[in-house]
Amino acid sequence: MSRSCRIGVLQPDAVLPEFQAEFGDYPGMVRDVLAAAAKPDERLEWAVYDVCQGEYPATPEECDAYVITGSRASVYDDDDWIRALEDYVKTLHAHRSKLVGICFGHQMVARALGGETRGAEAGWGVGIAASDVVGAAEFMQPARSSFNLIVSHRDQVTALPEGATLHAGSDFCPVSMFTVGSHILALQGHPEFIGGYSAALMNMRREILGEATWSNGMASLAMDNDREIVARWILNFLFD
Repeated sequence: MSRSCRIGVLQPDAVLPEFQAEFGDYPGMVRDVLAAAAKPDERLEWAVYDVCQGEYPATPEECDAYVITGSRASVYDDDDWIRALEDYVKTLHAHRSKLVGICFGHQMVARALGGETRGAEAGWGVGIAASDVVGAAEFMQPARSSFNLIVSHRDQVTALPEGATLHAGSDFCPVSMFTVGSHILALQGHPEFIGGYSAALMNMRREILGEATWSNGMASLAMDNDREIVARWILNFLFD
C-alpha cells in the first residue's frame, strides 16, 4: 500500500537566471533529490510558496510537510518577508507540522525558536564539507558515523533553540544538523545541490571568497557526496 506526502516548499530565494537553464530552481532541486531517494511505495506531491512575495498556505494543514530552502539573505536581515517567515515557523511549530530547514531554513528555525544565528568567525563554508554524527536518531538510516554534503554559507547556528537535539557537527560548523521534537529537522548542508552548481556559485563569488577558500572549495568537490543518504534520512523523518 502506497504512502503519500504533500510537501510545501517555502521558497525564500531563486537560483540566478544565468544558472537556471542548467540547474533549475530550488524547488526542483529539492524535488529531484527526494524523488530519487523515495521508495516505490512513497508518493510525493508538491506545492511551492514564494515567501518573498508573501505567498503562504491558507492553513498549515494544506500540506503534510514543509521545506524551507536556502537563500542569499540572512535570517537576521530586517526585511518584512524574513520576519513573516520567522512568524510562520513559529506557527508550524505550534501546530507540530513537519518542517525541514535547509541552510537558510536551518538558521531560520534556530532563530525563530529562540536559538541564535550569526556570521561565522570562520568565514565562508563552500564545496563539500564533512559532518560527524554526534547523536544518531532512528530516522538516520542507513546509519553513518559521518556524512559529506555540499555547503554554501557564511552564517551559522551558534546556539540551539530550547528543546533541540544536536545530531551532527564539525570543528568548522559545530551545529550542522538538529531536530526539535519529532516534527522539525534542520540541516546546514545542501542535499539538493550537485557539484556543478556548487562550482558555479564558487566561481561567481571567487573574489568574495578569496583564493584559498575558493581553491579548497573547488578541490573538495572530488570528495564523495552523501546527498542520497541524507535525502533518505529526510524522507524517513517525513514519513515517520
